[in-house]
Amino acid sequence: MEEKQGVRINKYIAQCGYCSRRDADKLIEIAAVMINGQPAVSGMKVTDEDDIRINGKPIKGAVEKVVLAYYKPLGIVCTERDKYAKITVKDSLKYPGRLTYAGRLDKESEGLLIMTNDGYLIDAMMRGANRHEKEYVVKVNKPLTKEAIEYMSKGVYLKDLDKTTRECDIIQTGPYTMRMILTQGLNRQIRRMCQAAGYEVKGLKRTRVMNVRLGNLKAGEYRELSGDELRVLYELCSL
Repeated sequence: MEEKQGVRINKYIAQCGYCSRRDADKLIEIAAVMINGQPAVSGMKVTDEDDIRINGKPIKGAVEKVVLAYYKPLGIVCTERDKYAKITVKDSLKYPGRLTYAGRLDKESEGLLIMTNDGYLIDAMMRGANRHEKEYVVKVNKPLTKEAIEYMSKGVYLKDLDKTTRECDIIQTGPYTMRMILTQGLNRQIRRMCQAAGYEVKGLKRTRVMNVRLGNLKAGEYRELSGDELRVLYELCSL
């Protein structure tokens, strides 16, 4: 948790798994956070050497890091706050302690989510410049053509986002199905790419994030990463 120059207090609190940065800011505003006996001020930087207390109770960054591979079912919303969502990832996962996802999946998609309380891991995984691979199984509404696959593989200009997707690997696995390996995560990227090519996505499942695979997990199940799988994930994130 500790950095030479320290980290902002709201980020530190979030990385301890206490609450989100937004909620940490609210706690700071109402003077519920004390640093070395003094009320915290937004933007202050702290390290593990500081005495940090919330409502009088000490918190420490040296908490056990947890990294899960979780199979997000269809219909589950990737959010911590959505009053209109019938069920969120937090509700579905039912894991003791606060975990956050690295790379969301929309409500109509299913598959692998990496869930963790390690803020540094999340930051590293979410940096688009790192070009970390994510693999998907995609089903569309009509037979795929070589032209369409080539078109999407080379990169597609998405007018709604005013962005062109990176080149990606696409392997056709059936008349209506393909595997897509992306190195970026634009909003509803695969659905937008398919739409630009004249297709509608009928099924979308993420099966791999970097070196972590969905494997035999069933919808709603999770497993804790350990051993070489966890070590390689951290190495790929340069952590």
